[in-house]
Amino acid sequence: MSTPSKPAASGSVAASIAANAIRLSEALDNHMRNSFQPESKKTLRKFQPAEVSELTGISMSNLRTRHQEGDFPEVETDSRGRRLYSAAEIDQIRHIMAKTGRNGEAYLPGRRSGDALQVISIVNFKGGSSKTTSAIHLAQRYALRGYRVLAIDMDPQASLTTMFGYRPEIEFAEGGTIYDALKYEEPVPLSQVIRKTYFHNLDLAPAGLMLSEYETETAYALQHKIDPPFTQRLAIALDEVEANYDLVIIDCPPQLGFTTMTALLASTGLLITVVPSMLDVASMAQFLEMAGETVRALEEAAGPIHWNFLKFLIARYEPTDVPQSQMAGFLRSILLDQVLTTPMLKSTAISDAGMTQQTIYEIEPSQVLKKTLDRILESVNGVADEFEKVIQTAWGRETD
Repeated sequence: MSTPSKPAASGSVAASIAANAIRLSEALDNHMRNSFQPESKKTLRKFQPAEVSELTGISMSNLRTRHQEGDFPEVETDSRGRRLYSAAEIDQIRHIMAKTGRNGEAYLPGRRSGDALQVISIVNFKGGSSKTTSAIHLAQRYALRGYRVLAIDMDPQASLTTMFGYRPEIEFAEGGTIYDALKYEEPVPLSQVIRKTYFHNLDLAPAGLMLSEYETETAYALQHKIDPPFTQRLAIALDEVEANYDLVIIDCPPQLGFTTMTALLASTGLLITVVPSMLDVASMAQFLEMAGETVRALEEAAGPIHWNFLKFLIARYEPTDVPQSQMAGFLRSILLDQVLTTPMLKSTAISDAGMTQQTIYEIEPSQVLKKTLDRILESVNGVADEFEKVIQTAWGRETD
């Protein structure tokens, strides 16, 4: 009879894990550098006239006429003479229309005098529920629509940060993340960790592995009554920069710990993503129960917590999947109009773009089958536009 082999010594196991981590990190670094050549930093593509028309509400004919009349700035043209616009040029045109067009203020949908900063946490208790995908697409869509957006990565795994072209374990190994603004010992102003991104109107407060320390530090701080408590730390940090933004979109970690609760308690509204499967819905029900109990305890201690809205987004939806369709209908029958009408479809366009840390707004339209791209754009834009009406309603504005 053969003798069972001895388990590897803990030291060799640790060395093996560390070696694998180094190999993976180096391979990922090479992959990202190759993906973004000739620069290692990401840049944003130019947009075609039809895209500008859809984003701004300016008709194609009016766009051409205003260029011919010299009202709009000259922009780059391709080999066929078709205009190509940067995100900054789209924003410049939007501001010109706000001054010279009919119903000018409609071209600037962001905050007006008296409007509060809208802070939106995107949450779920379960990984793989498209939280990060939803967060980055909403943030980018709203930046292109003319809102001033701050994206905050509150997940130590830092997937949102990675999608913006950063390598958190390398670039933020020594600090420079949202953790630095939240930590209990010598926190820094939030403005010191916010990074401008390659997306006009969109800034990022990145995350890194050090953010996981916030959980244990908060438990210690509660025991020793260190102020300000976790319930106020992000809200206080946001006070410094709130005048610079219309929207804050937070990607939360997939568990209900102190980090998530810190985000929720600084928020004015929540968007909960859910994949329409029995396991995911059961997980979400557990998340809601735990969140309800936690919030109830916090309200008893510190007073009422108010959110302008709580919405559910059906994500990774496949319309041809009968069980998914049935579960989506079940969710709508229980949660009613709290569920957004438009689902976020599961799409190869999103997953393929994600291989190079891109979104559907970043990929060149020529790289994807038009039918495939149109289908997912209709879904993602539909979700963003429907949720935008929720935001506008929170500002007391009527929506169509």
